[in-house]
Amino acid sequence: QVQLVESGGGLVQPGGSLRLSCTASGRSFRNSNIGWFRQAPGKEREFVAAIRWSYGTTHYADAVKGRFTISKDSAKNTVYLQMDNLKPDDTAVYYCAQDAGGILSSIRIARQYDYWGQGTQVTVSS
Repeated sequence: QVQLVESGGGLVQPGGSLRLSCTASGRSFRNSNIGWFRQAPGKEREFVAAIRWSYGTTHYADAVKGRFTISKDSAKNTVYLQMDNLKPDDTAVYYCAQDAGGILSSIRIARQYDYWGQGTQVTVSS
């Protein structure tokens, strides 16, 4: 059974940084798209960033471009989301997801992803 596990969330002041991690048990990330999505209270789940595992190419939502960086560690089968210059609007539950088909055209679409983690809370507040 595939299981994705996120870690690294927490409370941080505006302007601070956090690094989220996503690891998989039971399945490799090979040939997949790995995405980060977030959902704030009362809002729909939205795309944050994604990486195409086999190519290493990255994609970002406009709201986080220049502040967040997605990366991978192939040896650890882990994807990271480095979040810098955090803002209160970044407060949300962050989810890691895997699209096993690795389709480029739908990399920003949540319903395209097959497997999801349980989420980790990120709160940006002074």
